[in-house]
Amino acid sequence: MNKGLYIATIEPRSGKSLLSLGLMDALLSRMAKVAYYRPIINEGKKSKVDNHLQLILQTFNLKVDYENAYSYTKQQMIQLVNLGKKGEVIDTIMNDYKKLEEEFDFVLVEGSDFEDEVSVFEFEINLQIAKNLGLPVLINASGDNSIEDAIQNLELAYKSFLGKEVGVMAIVINKIQEKNRSKFIEGIQKFCADEVQILAIPVNELLSNPSVREVVEALNGKVLFGEHLLEGIVGSFSVGAMQLHNYLTHIGQNNLVITPGDRADIIIGVLQAHKSASYPRMVGIILTGGLIPEESILRLIEGLDDIIPIISVEENTFKAANKIGRINCKIRPGDTTKIQLSLETFYKYVDSDLLIENVTNFTSKGITPKMFQYNLLKKARKVRKHIVLPESEDLRILEATARLIAADVVDITLLGKKETIEKSLIKSGILLPLDKVSIIDPVNSAYYADFVETFYELRKHKNVNHDIAKDLMSDVSYFGTMMVFKGLADGMVSGAIHTTQHTIRPALQIIKTKKGISVVSSVFFMCLEDRISVFGDCAINPNPTAEELAQIAISSAESSQAFGIEPKIAMLSYSSGSSGMGEDVERVRKATELVKTLRPDLQIEGPIQYDAAVDMAVGKSKMPDSLVAGQANVLIFPDLNTGNNTYKAVQRETGAVAIGPMLQGLNKPVNDLSRGCTVEDVYNTIIITAIQAQDI
Repeated sequence: MNKGLYIATIEPRSGKSLLSLGLMDALLSRMAKVAYYRPIINEGKKSKVDNHLQLILQTFNLKVDYENAYSYTKQQMIQLVNLGKKGEVIDTIMNDYKKLEEEFDFVLVEGSDFEDEVSVFEFEINLQIAKNLGLPVLINASGDNSIEDAIQNLELAYKSFLGKEVGVMAIVINKIQEKNRSKFIEGIQKFCADEVQILAIPVNELLSNPSVREVVEALNGKVLFGEHLLEGIVGSFSVGAMQLHNYLTHIGQNNLVITPGDRADIIIGVLQAHKSASYPRMVGIILTGGLIPEESILRLIEGLDDIIPIISVEENTFKAANKIGRINCKIRPGDTTKIQLSLETFYKYVDSDLLIENVTNFTSKGITPKMFQYNLLKKARKVRKHIVLPESEDLRILEATARLIAADVVDITLLGKKETIEKSLIKSGILLPLDKVSIIDPVNSAYYADFVETFYELRKHKNVNHDIAKDLMSDVSYFGTMMVFKGLADGMVSGAIHTTQHTIRPALQIIKTKKGISVVSSVFFMCLEDRISVFGDCAINPNPTAEELAQIAISSAESSQAFGIEPKIAMLSYSSGSSGMGEDVERVRKATELVKTLRPDLQIEGPIQYDAAVDMAVGKSKMPDSLVAGQANVLIFPDLNTGNNTYKAVQRETGAVAIGPMLQGLNKPVNDLSRGCTVEDVYNTIIITAIQAQDI
């Protein structure tokens, strides 16, 4: 069951509060524990709290602390993005959301408000947040503009979300004229999918008008009478500047009277009109110019049993009227009248049962890099594992270790001399508490003699004697591999300094391959901007046979499934389908058929070119009947030359994070780093090694 919904508006003052109130009320009628979360808030100028956030938390008495219901103020977010830390922003938002998701049955997420000039940037950041949270979206817009403009804006937003593979559950056009409902619905139906719920909500003038309390706040007024009636909504306002008998003909329903404070005739007349069945109801009187009625008039008013709010303001009548006309109306916490009107309007025009049913049954398409990395971290924490790192002299290894220890993800053993490691940390400024890691000097360790003897017994049939065994066990790669074999560590990561062969050879000699596996291969998890692709084999096998390619494909598919990616396999070649000929194409074609025979449950296509594999338009053009073309996520390269260069080209040119290589086929996990690896590469590879070890 899906546990969240993202409300994304595309412009300011779009009626988003009405939707949040209605949805929260509907959700709470079906679920016991519902949370409300705003990734980015606007702090109020006076109260320093976000009105939307406070409104929902207070109205429904939600069991979420204010500080846990948001991640950043808008200003904080903009500053971090300008510093190049957008990734950090998304990471924090994901972590905060996931905490709520784990604790509650459902989380209603509301995007930012578009209250300033950064609207384009704001739309993009909201899109990215929704994508990385894996939530369906309700797109909300205002119908204040022309019908054509409103529909055009909604279509652009809808296609933007779809282009990033974000599921759109519903499109809401808010604040429209009742007479235009059918035109809006028909216009939206032309561009959106049938399963998208279209909601057209007419404007409720009372919700668009200020309450008397908002008027008091806007004018910094002093309430003389009627403090308990400030939630009344202003239906209209008029200036009482003419003689009373003429003015009474100009008042409307729920009228707010604006008049100089010395116009006792207007004040008394309006109060009497309010009590009279012959005149509309009043909501308040604004006394301008800082003038207060004489004592005798005040005594007269005090004796009345039905006194509407009377407020004194310093502004003159003209300025007061202008300020009231410019009030940006909001539904505020405690504004019971507007809250009730919002709920009534919501239930009148929204099929909440259908909407919530669709939302809860939603399944996210694909997985973003941020989602993938978050899930890796979460999975690694579930079953804590112990990883040995032979290359302690490399600062990238030490820095990644410091990050992992700070994140409390895995236990780590560093191979090397403690004094050397300490000097490196001091010189580099890396903050790694050595009491939180194990440090072993291989030759001087208590394990050395036993490891020598074990290796001798394992390899004596290969003419290995004790002297050779001693030499090899002095090598950190062999020593670390033996730790894994003996169960003193759950996995090993190396290769930042040593060659691939130096890392893999000990593993093949000591740990060996799984039963039924004849070839060790590797995959990279390529974290592209909006998706994860699995590349194999880009590190181990120079020229695999058809049989080896088939095995690499199957192993890669199983690795993908283990990490939450449903595989769609593309067997890459310079030709797609049956169009090409040649030894290399035939080898890929044969490998594809072998996979289909061995694993008929897997979706696979080959031979196929890279563009046809990943681009939907090209895929449909070249292979229209394929279930894989255009949407492949497991890409098997025909040889090492192609694979290694492609992954490096994609990584460097797109800024993709390449996690790996992760070796496949060994009895216990040993993974090889590239000598050009970054700290991030080391960090991620250690995490996937720990996850691999959980299945052993």
